[in-house]
Amino acid sequence: MVKERKLSPTERLANRLGYMGTGFFVTAPHMLPDTPGIVIYFLAGLFCTPQVWVAKQWNLVIVNLNVMIAYALLFFK
Repeated sequence: MVKERKLSPTERLANRLGYMGTGFFVTAPHMLPDTPGIVIYFLAGLFCTPQVWVAKQWNLVIVNLNVMIAYALLFFK
């Protein structure tokens, strides 16, 4: 009943980056308001974006872009 399919290399890489980005999202709040926390938040958004892009979850792509822009502005402020 369920079609068995393997992930493409792009999907596998995107999923692994997404897991890494999620780990960064979990640890970053504990590092704020210091500079490393801001950088970790930016990297979390950056690493989570490929996973949601490949999955075509456009609302989450926009959320991740928003996170990256906001923390980049905060970093350069």
